[in-house]
Amino acid sequence: MRWIAPTEKDAGSVSLEKRLWDAADQFRANSGLKAQEYSGPILGLIFLRFAEVRFAAQRAKLEKAGASSRRGSRVDEPAAYHADNVLYLAPEARFDYLLTLPEAADIGGKVNAAMREVEKHNPQLAGVLPKTFNLFTGTLLKELLKKISEIPATLDFDAFGRIYEYFLGEFAMSEGQGGGEFYTPASIVQLLAQVIEPFHGRILDPACGSGGMFVQSAGFVAEHHKNPAAELAICGVEKTDETGRLARLNLAVHGLEGDIRHGGNVNSYYDDPHAATGQFDFVLANPPFNVNAVDKERLKDMVGAGRRFPFGLPRTDNANYLWIQLFYSALSARGRAGFVMANSASDARSSEQELRQKLIEARAVDVMVAVGPNMFYTVTLPCTLWFLDRGKGKTNRADTVLFIDARHIYRQVDRAHRDWTPAQIGFIANLVRLYRGEAPDLTVGGEETAARLAEVFGKQPAYADIPGLCKAATLAEIEAQGWSLNPGRYVGVAPGEEVSDEDFKAQLEALNEELETLNAYPYTQLQDLPVSCRFF
Repeated sequence: MRWIAPTEKDAGSVSLEKRLWDAADQFRANSGLKAQEYSGPILGLIFLRFAEVRFAAQRAKLEKAGASSRRGSRVDEPAAYHADNVLYLAPEARFDYLLTLPEAADIGGKVNAAMREVEKHNPQLAGVLPKTFNLFTGTLLKELLKKISEIPATLDFDAFGRIYEYFLGEFAMSEGQGGGEFYTPASIVQLLAQVIEPFHGRILDPACGSGGMFVQSAGFVAEHHKNPAAELAICGVEKTDETGRLARLNLAVHGLEGDIRHGGNVNSYYDDPHAATGQFDFVLANPPFNVNAVDKERLKDMVGAGRRFPFGLPRTDNANYLWIQLFYSALSARGRAGFVMANSASDARSSEQELRQKLIEARAVDVMVAVGPNMFYTVTLPCTLWFLDRGKGKTNRADTVLFIDARHIYRQVDRAHRDWTPAQIGFIANLVRLYRGEAPDLTVGGEETAARLAEVFGKQPAYADIPGLCKAATLAEIEAQGWSLNPGRYVGVAPGEEVSDEDFKAQLEALNEELETLNAYPYTQLQDLPVSCRFF
């Protein structure tokens, strides 16, 4: 199926984002710092601007309540703000105070002090906020404060979040490969959340980066008119201390709290700071792909049923199937996981194939979505979205896996980058809901999603295999394909559509893998191979 949406952006938001980014770029040019050095201070100031807008709204609410209360005003009580998930800001920690400082007032020192005050009155941010503003001249900081003050105080919660996410994405692009370690594009994460539907419960990301998975999960809850802070218990692990602090800051920007373990020697391969096995309702993650040199000797005591690596360790020097098992083992009996994974993991041979077979036979693999290239800021390669469901074995989907080919569904943002529109996200997520026997949810995508569902699945939409788009394959069909989880092997091509270069490349890679299998088998064992591998 081919659905290329036209590029559409809110001109006002784009203009504001660009002006703010131009200011940040000026900051970089005049400070001589690298992206990872100036990104923290800039995000810190955007955070403070956002925090003050929410603080001011809560203060006005408390002033109104105090006027009619015998208790008197609570406007200066931090607890009165914390009760509604709002950060308390002391007078000298407020953005407007910093904005009015003269250039001669050691603005860098004052901003550092403001950040310390925020941490003092809001313990969940202890050690999180940047305090390196003294590295910059007063003139430069004054100009940046003015630019950030242009963010309208009337912007809603989501608009501030979009600006923050925009900056994270821009920093990811400017930092190159390293940026992808802490930022996953919002449309990818939104689809993950839409499919696993994290309405309520404990949610884990053991490679949490800047916390985008948590933010989108909270967004899903908010879209369904519930309070994310009350519905979700957030737990994360992040190896890099700087990125872990960024995740905690990102949560605070969105009015959330979480238990984020980061820095030091915390490493999700070897450490389990949340005692995760069997404890989480949801797992969302975008782990680093194809990591080598993991010390598997340190993992031997974690192998076996009911442990972190229930299916065993891969013999290859590749951590993909370590991550996949960590996600699986963290789930409760009815838990769901959604994660990004390298395409190679879907077809990997040898010990990885054995592990994949065990995972499939455990009836845990629910949905596989092929994603086209250029969806990420820092890499052009395509990827696959995996969805696990530990409760699937007790449903009528137990012996099938849904494969979706979404490589030709996208919006071309610019020459080098793609994303998904809300309607496209809603369409793919509702395709999964139809497969599960659930009613469509048009919260994301609205009428455009409904129209596309009716066009493809009928006026009263019901799931059906659609060549070129989706296929519910049986375990027998998957076994015949060497336990492959590559959607391209099952979905096929729609009638009248030509095979694209991407499709041809995928098919060629599949044939090469089958040829390698042929070469690895003695002639007498050829009859035991899947039919697709027999050329005689």
